[in-house]
Amino acid sequence: MNDGQPLSKMRSAIGPDGTVRYALPFAPETDLSAWVGQRLALRATGVLSCVCCGRRVKKLFQQGFCYPCLTTAPEASECIVRPELCRAHLGEGRDPAWETANHNTEHVVYLSHTGNVKVGVTRAAQVPTRWIDQGAVGALIIARVPYRQLAGLIEVDLKRILADKTNWRAMLKEVLHDPGALRAARAQVIGALNDALREHLLVEEEPIAIRYPMLAYPPKVTSVSFEKQPEVGGTLVGIKGQYLIWEDGRVLNVRNQSGVHVELV
Repeated sequence: MNDGQPLSKMRSAIGPDGTVRYALPFAPETDLSAWVGQRLALRATGVLSCVCCGRRVKKLFQQGFCYPCLTTAPEASECIVRPELCRAHLGEGRDPAWETANHNTEHVVYLSHTGNVKVGVTRAAQVPTRWIDQGAVGALIIARVPYRQLAGLIEVDLKRILADKTNWRAMLKEVLHDPGALRAARAQVIGALNDALREHLLVEEEPIAIRYPMLAYPPKVTSVSFEKQPEVGGTLVGIKGQYLIWEDGRVLNVRNQSGVHVELV
């Protein structure tokens, strides 16, 4: 059997018409947006490889890491999901050189609308990719800071009044861009943020709208994985966030299947 190619998160960019275009990072790169409205099937070949070191393994952890990389690689460190714990600005971390290049650099704190308004953190260089990955239909930058840990402190303080998680089921419903909700949340932030962090706030940024290649929103969605269903196929009706969405309501979180080798069938 063909070993296939390892999945990793879909590449994305906003096209000339304002709609997100997606691609699978295969060789050659596969333009997924062109498949919306067409039959698309992916089959797992049974091969797994670590997204970090490339080693073939029997089991993957946390979006595609082998166990050694899970415990040692900077890409899998705790500050990825808890930025307030980052120590890059102190010259520390699992790999100080990687931390300096990726985390001791400009970050933004943002509000995004994915079904509700949430607060989040990302590198400035990851705008708007991070918002697209979350399936946000709108986003608003509320702060810029020189390093990750400081962005994390702002996020933690704002968790008192705002969500910081994306509800994937709500996100996969039709959500309309609501710039007013983002502006209202910013006004709430201005009144609530800790005084010691307030100097980093931005009050004149404008909300950004994001559109996705969606033909229809299935009334009910069911998440599938290659571990339980080796082949997923049918008419692709849309792509949103990191989800492929089929006509029958099955959805596949591509990023969560990172390291799984697949082939187009």
